[in-house]
Amino acid sequence: MNRVEAAYAVLRHVRPLHQYSARAVADLLEGTDVSLPLRAILVLLLEGGPQTVPDLGRELLVTRQGVQKVVDEGVRLGHLELRANPAHARSRLVGLTDHGRAVLADLQRAEAANLEAATTGIDPEDLARCADVLARLTAGVRAIAGEQADRLHPDVAAADRGGTD
Repeated sequence: MNRVEAAYAVLRHVRPLHQYSARAVADLLEGTDVSLPLRAILVLLLEGGPQTVPDLGRELLVTRQGVQKVVDEGVRLGHLELRANPAHARSRLVGLTDHGRAVLADLQRAEAANLEAATTGIDPEDLARCADVLARLTAGVRAIAGEQADRLHPDVAAADRGGTD
């Protein structure tokens, strides 16, 4: 198998891995007030600190409007709070509340138990190498996408609006 064939083999696993992971997390979210999109925002804020809605949208590769809906719901539920942004008067920072941090910690404990079961028999060093390879592959593909990499594809934007263009 050459490098291109091997890259295709890796890429063929990425979508199913993402889909199965989302399903497993969604199952853990049942009975809570946290949605998959809200969970993603909670994790980004835990890892990166308070951010603006546009920053979260760029990181998640979704529209600002889509993120705003989730943020509004997160604020309503008490998981998120809006803070003054010293760098920009009109673009407030989104941050985790103590409640949001506690809810995410509980969820991550349950996720960790699932990941422990899913990775039984896989050497932690192999997982670390896999993460490194995927990071490098992602960076390489992003570089090919060039200036358009951080812009939402029109199909994604249309789906986010609930229609097609």
